[in-house]
Amino acid sequence: MKQDRDQQTISKSTSVQGFGLFTNADVTVTFLPAEENTGIVFERVDLPGHPQIPADIDYIAAEERRTKLVNDSASVEMIEHVMAALAGLQIDNCRIQVNSSELPGCDGSSLPYAVALIEGQPVSQSARRKTIVINKESAIEQGEAVVSIAPYFSGLRISYDLNYGSESCIPPQLADFTITPETFVTKIAPARTFVLEREIEYLRRQGYGEKVTTADLLVYGESGPIGNSLRAHNECARHKLLDCLGDLALCGCDVQGHIRAFRSGHRHNHQLARQLKQMIQTDRKQNERAA
Repeated sequence: MKQDRDQQTISKSTSVQGFGLFTNADVTVTFLPAEENTGIVFERVDLPGHPQIPADIDYIAAEERRTKLVNDSASVEMIEHVMAALAGLQIDNCRIQVNSSELPGCDGSSLPYAVALIEGQPVSQSARRKTIVINKESAIEQGEAVVSIAPYFSGLRISYDLNYGSESCIPPQLADFTITPETFVTKIAPARTFVLEREIEYLRRQGYGEKVTTADLLVYGESGPIGNSLRAHNECARHKLLDCLGDLALCGCDVQGHIRAFRSGHRHNHQLARQLKQMIQTDRKQNERAA
C-alpha cells in the first residue's frame, strides 16, 4: 500500500560550521524554512547574486568520491551527508545557504546535520509528498558493482553489502535498514566516511585534506582504524548506505521499495536516481492523460 505523508520543512533557521575535507575552506551552512513544493535548494551566498542550485539529479556533475551539483557557474559539492540527513528526517522543503563550494565534512558523518535540523524543529505542511512505488525489480550492474531495486511494502529499505575481498583491511559487512527518522538518527547518521591509509598520500598530492586528522573520519590501516574507534561493527557499510540515501534523495520524491547495493558508489546511486526521476515523470504523464 502506498504510504503518503505531508511535506515538511523546519520552523526556524539553524547552522553548522566546519571545513571542507577537499577544499580545506572554512564553511558555514545555514538551513532555512521553505514554502511547500520548494524542494531542497542550495544558495551560494559567497557569490554575486547568491545563485541557487536545486538539489536535483539533473544538476549532477562528475566528481571523485563525492556528489557535486552545478548550475551555470555555481557549484556545491560533498552534499550527500546533508541530503541524507534531510531525507532521513523527512524534511522536503529547505533553503540551504552556504558560503563556500564544499559543505563541511564535520566528523565524516551526517549526525551534526541531523542534530542541527532537529534543532530547527521540523514541521508539517499542507501539501502532500510525492511517493514513487516500485512494482517490479530492476538493476544497474557495472563490473562487480550492483544496485537493484525491488518492491517493498513498508517504506524505503536499503541493504548495503560491503566486501572489498579477503586482502582488504576492511572486513566484509552488511547494513540493512528500513528508513525512518528514528532509525536514521540512531543507526545511520553517526556512520562516518572512511579511507585507506595508503590512499592518504594520493589525496594529499591532489591538495585534499590539509586540515583533516584521524579524528575527522575513519582512516584504515592494516590493523583497523588509526587513532579512532568504530561506532558500530559495520560502520563502513552503514556509511555507504547513508551515501546511497543522500544521493537517491536527488530524485525529488519518497521511494517505496527495497534497494540492494553491492560494491557500489556515488556513480551508481546517481544512475538509480535518474531512473527513479524518469519513473516519476512517466507516472505524472500517465496521470495527466487519465485525467
